[in-house]
Amino acid sequence: MPSVYDTVFQWARRQRTSFAELRFVSSERGTAEPKDGGLIYRLKHWPELPCHIRTADVLRALSVMSNRPINRQWILAHSKLRAQDVDSLLARLVEQGAVEVIAGSTFPSGSAAGH
Repeated sequence: MPSVYDTVFQWARRQRTSFAELRFVSSERGTAEPKDGGLIYRLKHWPELPCHIRTADVLRALSVMSNRPINRQWILAHSKLRAQDVDSLLARLVEQGAVEVIAGSTFPSGSAAGH
């Protein structure tokens, strides 16, 4: 049986959010460079979306994005959206000024943070 420390430690590892983690999601799934250059998106306000775009996957991504910043690779990994749908959604959000776009390269890597 795990100790209390081990349980809390595992819980904290699952709960933590860091920009470095978001920046390197693609390296866990492959060695390809991110298509968007490692950009990170955080929702500033709820966007205007046509009915056909308001799917559970899109609304879930927007909900997460309203609480913490996420990148394109996170959306692809955690939804059933196709790459072109994710690109279209992100372009729509940027066009509406609904997201803050952050360059992922401005944050240190996970290994530099001592993980």
